[in-house]
Amino acid sequence: MANTLSQTQIDFRNAMAQLPAAVNIITTNGPEGRCGITASAVCSVTDSPPTVLVCVNRGSATHDVFRSNGHLCVNVLCGEQEELAKHFAGMTKVSMEERFTWDLWDDGYAGLPVLRQALVSLEGRISDCKEVGSHTVMFVELEKVAVRERQDSLVYFNRVFHRVEREAVLRAS
Repeated sequence: MANTLSQTQIDFRNAMAQLPAAVNIITTNGPEGRCGITASAVCSVTDSPPTVLVCVNRGSATHDVFRSNGHLCVNVLCGEQEELAKHFAGMTKVSMEERFTWDLWDDGYAGLPVLRQALVSLEGRISDCKEVGSHTVMFVELEKVAVRERQDSLVYFNRVFHRVEREAVLRAS
């Protein structure tokens, strides 16, 4: 049976498409294996202790891997990494295993795959989870933060990837 969306759900999805969001590849590694997904549902929670939240669809094949491994890395993508975002969003035929063979990754905290040229890398331990609707909200206490400020950013807006040029932002401020 097909899942029919209500008008409110359709309106909500259309509204959220108008909310620009950073594009991230969320990675994990541990007893359940290594995997990653493209996600825009990432948000800061507090700086005491430094904590972010990451929303993962419970229907995703990677959901249980993240929960079981207990650690993850939020790799905030720079403007040049749109193709990589598409691979980790499952928009290409590249297997999960192959994605991690590319010379793009360093080993981080707890063996997490850290994207070497990410705009920002946030590595940490999943400290709490809350199930909300179709997703699990994972609260991640950060162990390591790396910032590389001299790059453009990649955002998702109106269901399309967009490059935000760092120099244009600096000129506007």
